[in-house]
Amino acid sequence: MAEARVKICGLQDVEVLKSMKRLPLDYVGFVFAESRRRVSPERAAELVAELAGWENVKSPLAAGVFVNPSLAELEALLSSVPLHVVQLHGQESADYCRAVKAAFPQVQVWKALSVAASDAGFPGEGAHMLQQYAGAVDALLLDTYDPAGGGSGRTFDWDRIPAYQQAASEYGLPLFVAGGLHPDNVRELLDGYAPYGVDVSSGVESDGIKDIAKITAFVERVKQS
Repeated sequence: MAEARVKICGLQDVEVLKSMKRLPLDYVGFVFAESRRRVSPERAAELVAELAGWENVKSPLAAGVFVNPSLAELEALLSSVPLHVVQLHGQESADYCRAVKAAFPQVQVWKALSVAASDAGFPGEGAHMLQQYAGAVDALLLDTYDPAGGGSGRTFDWDRIPAYQQAASEYGLPLFVAGGLHPDNVRELLDGYAPYGVDVSSGVESDGIKDIAKITAFVERVKQS
């Protein structure tokens, strides 16, 4: 089984980021949508600059999280913040994702999909939905449905993952899983469902602040053989 990719999202503090420099992270995420973890373009540029030259490990790629951004907003942000990934977490259509890829060929485009509690019988409508994104995005991310938008911090029914994995595999799309992950449950997810990668934010925080001990534990449990 291939080693899972790991993304730590919602970074805001330069000192916390510096403390992560020995960890084998694949992606670090910065939130540009409305959120208590939102960062300004200026702070994001400072944070992304810290990703170069990580100690003893390959530098992680910088991902930006957006909810229904305009192309103009993305252009303005990318002109000052050298992101590697644009993660779209709203109601962006497949056509819009294609437009983002065409406008910004230097970045990967990921699309987050919400898994609602009532989302039963996935392989009909759901598979069709994934087909729409084939060729429009570079990866998909499953997260728990939150009517407020963005990340919910709660898990969804993981038994639904295989159906999404099968459909994503048919279209050559890597599948990340988010939603309620933390150091104590991520190994269960990986051993049971083996997603391409995992994405965590609130699950590695204490009192709303990124906790380096929790981040370290999470990464070690993802990367253990």
